[in-house]
Amino acid sequence: MDVKTGFFYLFSVVLLFAAFRVVTARNPVHAVLYLMLAFSQASAVWFLLNAEFLAILLVLVYLGAVMVLFLFVVMMLDIGMDTVRKGFWKNFPLAATLGAVVALEMAAVLLSGFRLTEAPAMAAGAVQVDNAKALGILLYTEYVMPIQIAAAILLVAMVAAIALTLRERKDSKAIDPSVQVRVRAADRMQLVKMTATQVAPEPALASETASEEVKK
Repeated sequence: MDVKTGFFYLFSVVLLFAAFRVVTARNPVHAVLYLMLAFSQASAVWFLLNAEFLAILLVLVYLGAVMVLFLFVVMMLDIGMDTVRKGFWKNFPLAATLGAVVALEMAAVLLSGFRLTEAPAMAAGAVQVDNAKALGILLYTEYVMPIQIAAAILLVAMVAAIALTLRERKDSKAIDPSVQVRVRAADRMQLVKMTATQVAPEPALASETASEEVKK
């Protein structure tokens, strides 16, 4: 057994353990963490199988974005496990039946789908190209228009999401940066000279009034 095969078995064992703990963990946060571990081990297995594009896609999309979102959502919801466990035995027969069907399907695929003794020979004149490079060449030559349409749809969705967050409320006290940039020091404070509305008291009378107030 070479080193690559050894790493394959190591990653596979950790992947199976993490997948088992996803469905058996009592804490939903722990289940999400085990699911992130399972995704990372699956991406490592894909790297060993020379599927670099799928491995990087799994890490960036699922492990880097979706699972982090799941983790924060689960942590913020604070799911009560007592209410979740109440309907366990009620739904157990249906869940066990579906699990048995899925296990039989996987067993049928695994027992009948890996009977090749050696890899098929490459076609004559074939050029050895990485799968990520070959996929990129295919996407940007034969599927240019679908890629552009998908990019435009994603751009519209991104702009719409940003526009929804920029709606101003009437009672909002947010500061307008453009107004703050145009402010001058002379406009911040203005001194106004006004005529007195009352006659100022004489100094002697003012001191007597102050002493009386102190005595009181």
